[in-house]
Amino acid sequence: MAVRLSQRCPDTSWAVLEARGRIGGTWDQFRYPGVRSDSDMYTLGFPFRPWRDPASMAPGARIRDYVEETARELGLTDRIHHGQRVLRLEWSSDDARWRVTSRTRDGDVVHTARFVYLATGYFDYRRGHEVDIPGRDRFGGQVVHPQHWPEQMAVAGRRFVVIGSGATAVTLVPALVRDGAASVTMLQRSPGYVVGLGARDRIADVIRTMLPPALAHRVVRAKNVTTAALAYSALRRWPGAGRRLLRRGVVRALPAGYPVDTHFSPRYDPWDQRLCIAPDGDFFHAVASGRAEVVTDEVASLTRDGVRLRSGHELPADVVVTATGLRLLMAGGADLVVDGEPVDLAREHVYKGLMLSGVPNAAMAMGYTNASWTLRADLSARWFTGLLRYLERHRLTVAVPRYDEDPPGEEPLIELTSGYVRRAAGILPRRGNAPPWRVVQSYVRDAARLRLGRIDDGRLELR
Repeated sequence: MAVRLSQRCPDTSWAVLEARGRIGGTWDQFRYPGVRSDSDMYTLGFPFRPWRDPASMAPGARIRDYVEETARELGLTDRIHHGQRVLRLEWSSDDARWRVTSRTRDGDVVHTARFVYLATGYFDYRRGHEVDIPGRDRFGGQVVHPQHWPEQMAVAGRRFVVIGSGATAVTLVPALVRDGAASVTMLQRSPGYVVGLGARDRIADVIRTMLPPALAHRVVRAKNVTTAALAYSALRRWPGAGRRLLRRGVVRALPAGYPVDTHFSPRYDPWDQRLCIAPDGDFFHAVASGRAEVVTDEVASLTRDGVRLRSGHELPADVVVTATGLRLLMAGGADLVVDGEPVDLAREHVYKGLMLSGVPNAAMAMGYTNASWTLRADLSARWFTGLLRYLERHRLTVAVPRYDEDPPGEEPLIELTSGYVRRAAGILPRRGNAPPWRVVQSYVRDAARLRLGRIDDGRLELR
């Protein structure tokens, strides 16, 4: 958003308020072993700064460096104000202004602005989802949540039980094996889909030798967007065939006779929840080597020396990792108030995937569940800066979506059935039944709608 403001609205004054002490967001927050992208960096990276590293799926530290380098090279670092956690955003129709209150180390600071843009993501950075495990007080080892991984934590020679089956668990297991853990067990209540993909995009490597960096980046980005969209559509249209195809990949990656149907046959269809990616099949290699195992069972309690299962079996452990999911949090936890009335996000509907019904001069960045977050984040930034230019050109000051569907759409913004989404059903805004209120998981359709659609579409009140 900062880059698009600089490029498309050069005369507009703006600032970024950042709660953290440094640039990087997710990639600064998460420091557990092996943390990496699970989307390719040609689509997760910025469209205006080519990704030049050979790894298509990159380590978290390298992504953080890339974000910092981009901000520095494009002259944005002085516009980012760190250590300001936004607590409250209050809109006044009389003033046509937002009053933004942020908390700093030295006390609260109040800013005023004509527009606000929430680039906060939807995860709670301060705490992850913790499950209440009986017997935790008598466990003799450490219990760690990946979101708050201790610095300099020893791995070599220790026994780990990782509770969970999502992307974090699938990332952690091979990393702990590589770091010399004595044993690693992934304990899952039910299986998820795990797909082995190459960590390096060989076609991209060839394209980059043939074209200038900027053009090569655009070509590879288009290739990956198209490939991902086709794969997603095929799996959703033919879920039975998709199940068989994904199972076949697991069978090939694991030793003959491995109980694939016990540990890798989910009860749901592909993309009802996100697929977990194993770069170069590292997760499967760890399991096939015997240095890691998968156990499908439920936790009964912690004991002094490990984890007791419902089946009665006990898993020895020095460290229990609760990779049990994340908590969702909209607007970074800030309160939204419009003309003195608190905004209940769960009652509002999302306009074009980025504005909220009844909330003036505000937008938010929301990514895709089936593709790189950055794809929609950039479309949203481009559309919102286009709105600013439209208002300036027509001497208007306010834009507010007005929801008028009958019957109203009642589905939450995020379509996944994952636990972290179901737990957050009471805080997520709604999506409608038809455009511009229907949120789609398609970059191609969004690109056409947001780049070619009219600003004055009859649903956006302009004054």
